Amino acid sequence: MKRLMGLAAGAAALTLALTGCANYSQPATSAPTGGSAAAPALASAGKLTVCTHLAYKPFQFKDDAGKIVGFDVDLMDLVAKKLGVTQDIVDIDFGQITSGAVFTAKKCDAGAAAITITDERNAAAPFSDPYFAATQALLVKTDSGIMGLEDLKGKILAVQTDTTGQKYAEDHKAEYGYEVKVYDDMPTAANAVLAGNAAANINDNGVVFDFAKDNPTTTVVKEFETGEHYGFNTAKDNPAMLTAINDALKAAKADGTYNTIYKKWFGVDAPTE
Repeated sequence: MKRLMGLAAGAAALTLALTGCANYSQPATSAPTGGSAAAPALASAGKLTVCTHLAYKPFQFKDDAGKIVGFDVDLMDLVAKKLGVTQDIVDIDFGQITSGAVFTAKKCDAGAAAITITDERNAAAPFSDPYFAATQALLVKTDSGIMGLEDLKGKILAVQTDTTGQKYAEDHKAEYGYEVKVYDDMPTAANAVLAGNAAANINDNGVVFDFAKDNPTTTVVKEFETGEHYGFNTAKDNPAMLTAINDALKAAKADGTYNTIYKKWFGVDAPTE
């Protein structure tokens, strides 16, 4: 699909809360489907154990009741339903998901953490078909006068560790003369801008637009054409899980379920492919 440039206009429609731990999502309501296809191996019987890194609103985060919700959560619920199990979500370090360490340790069956597909990550833990298009975006205080990276010379640019946003910032710091400061998660990096501890924050457009909606003293001033796509990743030795995820995504796009979920979290119809 096309990237979310429409988020700039639809940012006010992005909804809900923040922060995380482990939680259950909605239980499956039907038996497994898929005919004679091999059944995926599961880390725990009766559960689709999904590793994520909180909070990354609106993809995965805790709501006011303390339940983990979000766009990724709803999509993985479709996979769990297909398999006839329930989804169990584990909050874990993002780098352990992208490196495949969580699969080697049998901690989870799939990673769902708004993960940008890259060749290096795919070699470590294979990805599903893309399910979301993203790019990087720059968050600043509304009264800062900053309009782009060229205005950050001598200033601090906050980034989230192990992300493509961090890589983008590192790749351009010599050109623009800013200092990169690395934070453990998205909320602390964005809140560094809110608190005045950083002049700007770079991260995926979906989450920074959502943060700006919730914190009107901040704003997104620029998006960078990075052409990124998110995928769900799995263990190398569990190809049946990848097949199950791809089948669930294809079915959801075909019957309109994907668009319903997309509109629930972003307030607009999903871009056409």
